[in-house]
Amino acid sequence: MDRDWFATAKTLSEALPYLQRFSGAVVVVKFGGNAMGDDAAMAEFARDVVLMRQVGVNPVVVHGGGPMINEMLTKLGIKSEFVRGKRVTDRATVQVVEMILSGLVNKRIVQAIMDAGGRAVGISGKDDDLMVCVADDPDLGFVGRPVEMNVQVLRDLYRAGIIPVVAPVATGMADNETFNVNGDTAAGAIAGALQADRLLLLTDVAGVKNAAGEVMTQITPDEVRQMTQDGVIAGGMIPKTETALMALEQGVRAVTIMDGRTPNACLLELFTDHGAGSQIRSTEPRVKPRVR
Repeated sequence: MDRDWFATAKTLSEALPYLQRFSGAVVVVKFGGNAMGDDAAMAEFARDVVLMRQVGVNPVVVHGGGPMINEMLTKLGIKSEFVRGKRVTDRATVQVVEMILSGLVNKRIVQAIMDAGGRAVGISGKDDDLMVCVADDPDLGFVGRPVEMNVQVLRDLYRAGIIPVVAPVATGMADNETFNVNGDTAAGAIAGALQADRLLLLTDVAGVKNAAGEVMTQITPDEVRQMTQDGVIAGGMIPKTETALMALEQGVRAVTIMDGRTPNACLLELFTDHGAGSQIRSTEPRVKPRVR
């Protein structure tokens, strides 16, 4: 008999305590980066999410879509202004953002999950008032900061066996207001409101690196604050670690910042000893079945 089959069976056997541990757990996955533009990577991500659902995990997918928004703005000849390196989102831009995120990107992910044999429904932060925002910075226009979360619609979906796929577009306090929300921020707010067991932030980097440039597999919130103060955590990693700390403060058990380009990254993180990327948590990790 081919030895690979024995390896597969052994892997499944070793995964048992993790499968028990995460049965019934809510896992919010932020999907973004290069993996979104690649059909094969999209299909693999969808299979991982369907497998998670199949073994009793409740995944909630939140996605971004920056590159596709840029492409469409260029096609439509809408010029973007930048303030302190951040795009100003005016009314014309926010319409394109909503069209691309809630339409094109959202439905591609839903379709990929359906193709992998799962059930998925795509919504945005506007649906059922899931995410209500205020302007994060008046200079940036319609860029939102979530101030009110109504996550019952997500519970209704995953309890019915459906994987929710959320576009980070939100409603405002005034009538007919639309806000663009950073994908990581939206995922953190949703994970916090759901008191999720895990928040997985899929990115294009291997994780959080220390001063020597090595990826740290386990980090405490205090270490994150110190590394940010020392300038070790810098640039694009700052908003991701800030999101992680905010989610932990709201009751999320652990946040992992990981490379979405790694094959089966989500499965590695949840169901193996190996794990993937950098896990930020206040408590000691333990593997044991969840007590019902």
